Amino acid sequence: MAEEKKGEGFVVKDKRFSESSETKEEQAAQTGPSVKEKVEEPATEPLDYPPVNFTNFVISLSTSALFQFGDFPEYEGGKAAKNLPAAKQTIDILDMLNEKTKGNLDQNEANLIQGVLYELKMRYVKEKG
Repeated sequence: MAEEKKGEGFVVKDKRFSESSETKEEQAAQTGPSVKEKVEEPATEPLDYPPVNFTNFVISLSTSALFQFGDFPEYEGGKAAKNLPAAKQTIDILDMLNEKTKGNLDQNEANLIQGVLYELKMRYVKEKG
């Protein structure tokens, strides 16, 4: 079923619709494996992640804010970049979390989130001004 067009001294063959196995092998080599041929390797979870709890979640968000303040680069050897709107959004998320969890936290968790919020808000004011 190869389509052939004869023009002024040349021939155009569309190999995509050819029935020959040789052509199909060439196409597969050029385009890589098909979706059906791709085999996903099972994801392995690193064992060094801290447990998921409220304290680690608050610390994770505060670390994200510090990254957004430009305290450390995205990758080793890279340049740290400030993103104050993103830092403000992260602080607002922590503030919302503080409001929604009032009365449901133990004393250590309440002290942690309030302390983190105080430090991040003071830092934001310093960076903004």
